[in-house]
Amino acid sequence: MRRTLLLLSTAFTITCAARTLTSRAAEATAAAAVDFHRDVLPILARACFDCHGPDAQESALRLDMQKAVLAGGELFGAAIVPGSAEESPLVRFISGEGELEMPPTGAKLTAAEVETIRRWVDAGAHWPGPADEPVTAPLTSNHWSLQPLVPTSPPNDGDPWIATPVDAFIMAKLREKGLTPSPAADRRTLIRRLYFDMLGLPPTPEQVAAFSADERPDAYANIVEQVLASPRYGERWAQHWLDVVRFAESSGFETNGPRPNAWPYRDYVIAAFNDDKPYDQFIVEQLAGDASGESAATGFLVAGAWDQVKSPDVGLTLMQRQDELADMTNTTATAFLGMTVGCARCHNHKFDPILQKDFYALQAVFAGVNHGERPWIKPDREQANDGLRPAVSSLENEERFDPIEATAVRFTVAATNNGSEPCLDELEAWTPAGGDDNSSRNVALAEHGGQPSSSGNYADTSKHRLANLNDGKYGNDWSWIAETHGHGWAQVDFAAPQVIDRVVWGRDRLGGYADRLPVDYRIEALQRDGSWREVANSKTRRPYNNQGAMVYAGTFSQPAEPTRRLFRGDPLSPKEPVAPDALSALGTLGLSLDAPEQERRLALARWIASPQNPLTSRVMVNRIWQHHFGVGLIDTPSDFGANGTPPTHAELLEWLSQEFINRGWSIKELHRLILLSNTYQQSNQSREQCAAVDAGSRLLWRYPPRRLESEAIRDTVLQLTGSLDLTMGGPGWSAFAANENYVRVYEPKMEFGPPEWRRMIYMHRVRMRPDAIFGAFDSPDGGQVCPKRGTSITAIQALNLFNSRFTIDQAERLATRLRAEAGDDAAAQVQRAFQLAFTRDADELELAASQQLIASHGLPAFCRSILNANELLFIP
Repeated sequence: MRRTLLLLSTAFTITCAARTLTSRAAEATAAAAVDFHRDVLPILARACFDCHGPDAQESALRLDMQKAVLAGGELFGAAIVPGSAEESPLVRFISGEGELEMPPTGAKLTAAEVETIRRWVDAGAHWPGPADEPVTAPLTSNHWSLQPLVPTSPPNDGDPWIATPVDAFIMAKLREKGLTPSPAADRRTLIRRLYFDMLGLPPTPEQVAAFSADERPDAYANIVEQVLASPRYGERWAQHWLDVVRFAESSGFETNGPRPNAWPYRDYVIAAFNDDKPYDQFIVEQLAGDASGESAATGFLVAGAWDQVKSPDVGLTLMQRQDELADMTNTTATAFLGMTVGCARCHNHKFDPILQKDFYALQAVFAGVNHGERPWIKPDREQANDGLRPAVSSLENEERFDPIEATAVRFTVAATNNGSEPCLDELEAWTPAGGDDNSSRNVALAEHGGQPSSSGNYADTSKHRLANLNDGKYGNDWSWIAETHGHGWAQVDFAAPQVIDRVVWGRDRLGGYADRLPVDYRIEALQRDGSWREVANSKTRRPYNNQGAMVYAGTFSQPAEPTRRLFRGDPLSPKEPVAPDALSALGTLGLSLDAPEQERRLALARWIASPQNPLTSRVMVNRIWQHHFGVGLIDTPSDFGANGTPPTHAELLEWLSQEFINRGWSIKELHRLILLSNTYQQSNQSREQCAAVDAGSRLLWRYPPRRLESEAIRDTVLQLTGSLDLTMGGPGWSAFAANENYVRVYEPKMEFGPPEWRRMIYMHRVRMRPDAIFGAFDSPDGGQVCPKRGTSITAIQALNLFNSRFTIDQAERLATRLRAEAGDDAAAQVQRAFQLAFTRDADELELAASQQLIASHGLPAFCRSILNANELLFIP
């Protein structure tokens, strides 16, 4: 008995001492009131939620929901008793004073953390927000890429080599490592580098000669402007982007069916680069181009593989849909943000501040997107100043006029684009902007008292009802259709006279349909005196010429149900609903669970394209740098997270990223900053002392030479032989023989002619089946995103380039060209071949060896050797 009392007394003394220490620690930690979200939630999330959170509830105890905390678990009542930490089991467990010690494994709570929980409970355990909704700990990160851009000034110590801010950053790093830059490249090397890099084609001998003879100080800058203005530039740089977004023109999987109408997205990207479309606009259009008339741009969303053969098993079918949405979600995040959100599909990201909830919040943005074709609404490009408005669009049309007081509006159709019954998904009448918030109001809306009427309604009463005319809902399923072919009228009477100054209407604002579109119409306003006054008509618009072409750019519909977080990614184990949103560590879109489908994509696009987003400009700047120098300032171009590599030149990346934004997100301006630097214009010659310190030339003490990609190799061969067809745009050519099997078997063509002599970017790209000849040069197969191509050296590359039917044919054509341009003299033929291929003369040894080869094996054999030369295949 005495022993027991002694033990109890000792335990009591130790406990009191521990409490004293805990109290002192708490006093030193904070004197302010405890805030649940700031102070308590992060502790619970770290130490408790793995066993008592949304996915697991040991002993039936859940601690991420107030209602569940107060209900308690199997072994006791409420986990906390608001106002009394002493009576709260949770406090006893985390402090080691109860019959259980929590958490059972891992890091225990510190004395300060225990005291924080104790003070919170004693103060009443205030838990803001709904009692029956789970809470998520706010994410914070000190990882460099998630921080705001840092204002940076170029270092400049007055070194004469520094010609641009880029050079200043490069020189600072070279000095730090005891290195020096290389001399400038000679003009022949520089123009070849520029042409291959920017256009994917070599300069002609005449272009090299003119540049070499141009002694003006701005000669090189003029050549830079010429390549930026060339239509070949867009073709070259669009290919880099198509790699990033896994573009191909077949569906993959076992059937691998073709997508004959996927090519408009490829042409959109080419035009975007050639037009120097601001990158922020480029982002928005690819995610929500249907909202701005760039319907082909959303080919980005569905550019990936798609399993067309659905399973009869409900679980597998649900998983197929999850895979489709995951592809859209992952590609968006890696392409624009450089973040691997796919790691959070089954659990919170192990390395980056990305919750599993974040993954499904992003996925919810795309919940209404499906693979498929829809009408191609071609944008109304700038035309002559004819004084006319753009042609009508099936998406949305705005009719502005001088303010007029009216009691109703009437839309009268005289003709539709296909002769069918007219269709309107909404007819809106708006008041002029004004008031403190400069707002406008749609007074035709049913909830504002608008009453619709018409010349006659569609017979199908299940949808296309008259009530759809002004219900505020967009899309074909919420549209009104007239009962008469080609003509009819619809009207909305207002609840009271209103001053209006514009009418907005569309056939299908979700972009699913473009038929039944009114193309000949007039709009009238009913005045107080009972007379109708015409306020707008189609005669002020350009003619409608769209022929109803289709584009593989996805279809859109309002999701029938909210997106749910899935336990371990299992579609048969849904958890709580998740609203469409951005990465919580970086902000929020503020959308509701049932936000309109298009609004979701627009909100995400604008969040990504915001100058305040710390990732967007950094990621694109790094991609551009990568394709100029072979490797980015960060060599993990689609992973800017903890598993990615740090930048070699952090300050330079910050400066370029801010300049990119400051210069209107202009990619061509970014090119100029890099191309005009002495860093870019250096010789590529190796130096033993520098290579010993930086063998990979990452610090850019020289220009790093690299091999051309497959497309540039093939295009260069065709240009040298005089075969290259520079026709731009439209459906592509195929490298495979035609077949119509249900399961496509893509057999390579054995014969090639003019239809196959366009640039390789216009090749119909088959998923999982690269071109049989040039696919060996590390071109991606479209099965997944490819932010950086590999550079392998294999025997099959040499065999394909030397022995393929394509090369043999092109060698014959080059021989024909040499005979036509140099006559029958072998020495002249050799010199012309060297000028065409290498833009230089052959030296004495090369000339002698080449003449001997021609004499022994003929001119075509010599031409084959030219087309296989390393000097032709590398950017110098």
